[in-house]
Amino acid sequence: MKALIIGATGATGKDLVQVLLNDADYTAVVIFVRRACGIVHPKLTEIITDFDKLEEVSEQIKGDVWFTCLGTTLKAAGSKDKQWHIDYEIPLKFAEIARRNGITKAVLLSAYGASATSNVFYSKMKGRLEEGISTLAFDQYIIFRPGLLLRKDTDRFGERIMAGLLNFMNRLGLFRKFRPLPTSLLAEKLAKAPKVFTPGKQVIELDKIFGF
Repeated sequence: MKALIIGATGATGKDLVQVLLNDADYTAVVIFVRRACGIVHPKLTEIITDFDKLEEVSEQIKGDVWFTCLGTTLKAAGSKDKQWHIDYEIPLKFAEIARRNGITKAVLLSAYGASATSNVFYSKMKGRLEEGISTLAFDQYIIFRPGLLLRKDTDRFGERIMAGLLNFMNRLGLFRKFRPLPTSLLAEKLAKAPKVFTPGKQVIELDKIFGF
C-alpha cells in the first residue's frame, strides 16, 4: 500500500512515519510537511507543502490510504479561529482532494469525546471534522478517539502531572478505561487498522484502542 500522511511532524505523526517505513505492507510513504524533516529512507517521499494552497500539490495526493495526525493546541495556534483552520479546515480540504483522486481508505486521529454537538470547542471541532470526512464516503474510514497521549520527552507540565495521576489510579485498578496511551503504541494501531478492519466506517474509542 502507498500511504499518505499529514501531521507527520507531530508526536504521533513522527512515530507513525517510522512504523510505516518499517512495515513491509506499506511500499511507499508520502508525507506532506511545511519544511524538510531530515528523514532519509528509500520508501519515503517528502512533499514541501503550503497547507493554505493544497491544490498546488493535488497531483501528489494519490495513493491507497491517507492518515491525518494533524492538530495543534489553542495555545500554539494563538486563537480559536487559527486552531479551527489547522484542525478542521486543512484536514477536510486534504480529504476532499484525496477522495477526488481515488484514495479509498482514510484514518483520522480524532479525540476522546469528539462530538459535533458538543458545547466544548475542541470536542465540537473534532466532531465536525469526523462528520465532514464521513460525507466524502471513503470505502474504509477509521476514526481513532484516544485520550491522554504520552509523548516522548514531553515539555507539557500539565500532561506529565495528569499522566502520573492516571498511572497511579490505574495501578489501584481505577479508571483503566482512561489509561494514558503512548504515541508509539497509537502509531502501531493506526498503521495496523487499515489492514485488519472491514470496509465501512469504524470508530475506535479509547478503551478499544488497546485491544486489537
